[in-house]
Formats: sequence, structure tokens, C-alpha cells
Amino acid sequence: MGTLNYAKTTVDFDDRVLAHLKVVIVSKLRRGEPLQLSWKEPGETGHGRSSIWLHPTIPLTFKFNGSRPPSLNPDWLAVLMASANSNQGLHVSSEPEGPIAPARRPR
Repeated sequence: MGTLNYAKTTVDFDDRVLAHLKVVIVSKLRRGEPLQLSWKEPGETGHGRSSIWLHPTIPLTFKFNGSRPPSLNPDWLAVLMASANSNQGLHVSSEPEGPIAPARRPR
């Protein structure tokens, strides 16, 4: 289980999820594009949904529990990046099973 640390917020994510989020978030922030990140809370913290506003000027760290970086799924990255570029912001979603058909792939 890895952690995303932003300002005074710490959020736990599976290392594989965090690796994909890191690619998308860093891509957006590198271009100077702030974004909203939203995720579902686990049952232990009351279910529901949480969001944070990520801005390039606020320190952000990604801490991974595992020593080896996971392989990245380009289809999942495409889904997450499309979400990050939408008006609703980046929503943490499950990894798609199997490849996304080109007609369904978000642009």
C-alpha cells in the first residue's frame, strides 16, 4: 500500500493504482494544469467520496511500499487521463479488464 501526500492530506492507494495516478498527475502538473482528484473512501473511513485540488505549487509526494515499479497499463492511463481532462477531474477508477476497443478509448 503506497501513499500520496499532498499538503496536510495523506491518502493510501495500492501501489499499482498509485503508479498510474502518478503518471497522470505529474503529466498535468508539469504542464502547470491544476486538477481535482477524487476517490471512494473505504468502509473503515465511512464510505463516501473525497476530493482534493492539486496545484503545481503545493508539494506532493508519492511513496510506494514495494521496491519494484509495477508495469503500466496504457489503456488504464488513457481512461485516467481522459478523466483528468474532464470537467469532473481525475476520478480513481478500477483497471479495465482487457484492452479497450479503439472506438471506446477516451480521447
